[in-house]
Amino acid sequence: MQKLALIAATTLAGTLTLGGMAIGHGDVTPQPVNTEALPDVGEEWLIENPYRAEAVGEETWLKAIEIGASGYTQNCARCHGLGVVSGGLAPDLRYLEAAEYGDEWYVERFRHGMTQNGITKMPAFGELLGQKAAWAIRTYVETRPDDGALDDHATRLGAIRDELLSGSVADPEALKVELADIAATVETGSGAPIADSVAFEASRILSDDQATWKQAGDILTVGLSAAH
Repeated sequence: MQKLALIAATTLAGTLTLGGMAIGHGDVTPQPVNTEALPDVGEEWLIENPYRAEAVGEETWLKAIEIGASGYTQNCARCHGLGVVSGGLAPDLRYLEAAEYGDEWYVERFRHGMTQNGITKMPAFGELLGQKAAWAIRTYVETRPDDGALDDHATRLGAIRDELLSGSVADPEALKVELADIAATVETGSGAPIADSVAFEASRILSDDQATWKQAGDILTVGLSAAH
């Protein structure tokens, strides 16, 4: 609760910049987010994330993460960091709890923004991006792995990466299962039950098709590089 209280005082204060306004963290024109692939959520704004896996199923949840990642990267990353890893300019959104209280606070800031001492720290994005985009971004943010969540597995993930990129994999199904087992141990910063980690993504894409070996290997390469 102390962590959430700290975030609630400042989180999203510098997120999502809007061109032509006096913004605390830059001057970026907001980019639209294509949410056609997501189910409608109605006109009235919700106070709880409707796109969690337990509510909509894994396929829609994964689509929300994909769309949210794009929306976040285009509109939020400049202040809050690529992959939602803050560089210190703005609060680290990974630690906003994945629960109704965190959702309610998040959507209030997203819709109405924040002004402090006459300066717009965060513009109102509700009408600009819409509710579906808001919750897709929320879904992406809350599934980010915690700091150091893959450290204990870095050596093994590197070895799996090398095997995949070598083009010679003896048992891709066994690697797929091992990656899934690793993914199940990765914790999110928000407390969400599943982290969309590189182990999770690599496991999901890996199959007997050799083309997926390089795809999974590349995912691990990027993830391991980012961790360092």
